[in-house]
Amino acid sequence: MSSNKTSVLFVCLGNICRSPSAEAVFTKMAQNQNLDLVIDSAGTAGYHTGAEPDKRSQAVGLERGYSFKGLKCRKVTPEDFDKFDYILGMDNKNISNLLEICPKGHEDKVGLFLSFADLQEKEVPDPYYGGKKGFEYVLDLIEEGSKGLIRQLQDNQLDCYNTNE
Repeated sequence: MSSNKTSVLFVCLGNICRSPSAEAVFTKMAQNQNLDLVIDSAGTAGYHTGAEPDKRSQAVGLERGYSFKGLKCRKVTPEDFDKFDYILGMDNKNISNLLEICPKGHEDKVGLFLSFADLQEKEVPDPYYGGKKGFEYVLDLIEEGSKGLIRQLQDNQLDCYNTNE
């Protein structure tokens, strides 16, 4: 990234449920830890470009104190691989899709989001066709992944602290 801030892009299929939820959760957790990061989300498909995140994702997230204000769905671009330090897919299909469009030399930026969590589950399932419990479970997984990623950044990226306060 042109700024020296560590940057994270969360990616799912449509950028309507999982990745915007990860953006909302991770943003709040990073702020709570005084981390100065660039955080965004995108989808591998442009089905919902310009739309707000799924109302069910927002409802479950808002119940836990996460804000989705200003989030709009967008599709991953080749330029994202230059802009972001971490490009984290929610499932293996997302990783496969990301690697198909990844410019040579940026493959090491792409990884599974839940690889940062100490969980048996390695993929965040798509809750789109399910009920509220599915959205809550996804949020549980995202919270665990976010905690692990925060720990990783704190351990390895000392320049991510906001020194302007």
